[in-house]
Amino acid sequence: MRIALYQPDIPQNAGATFRLAACMGLPVDVIEPTGFVMSDANLRRAGMDYLDKVEITRHISWDTYLAVTPPARLVLLTTAATQRHVDFTFDSNDTLMVGRESIGVPEDIHNRADVRLRVPMHSETRSLNVVTALT
Repeated sequence: MRIALYQPDIPQNAGATFRLAACMGLPVDVIEPTGFVMSDANLRRAGMDYLDKVEITRHISWDTYLAVTPPARLVLLTTAATQRHVDFTFDSNDTLMVGRESIGVPEDIHNRADVRLRVPMHSETRSLNVVTALT
């Protein structure tokens, strides 16, 4: 299993994702551009001393990502999905992708996903932290 971050906006979320991935032994693909400098102190703050324990592959674009690391099955976590994550059987070859915190992923990537899942939330809320959604 892999985690893919599509153009992440918030370094603290990326750092926390790297920390989660290190603890779970999962590699992470970062599809650029990011909304921050990858060496940002905030990235290290959230990632703590786990950043050197996770395999991070940076891709300069979506097309480069697909050429270098094509996912066996791309599972997109999105608020636009109808299928709940708890009603889905994950596979060890899945790539779990989250989009930009501000706007998600473009429609073409949304349509490219093999599976689109949502994490149900209370109707008065609008989003979860990406790391919370991945766990």
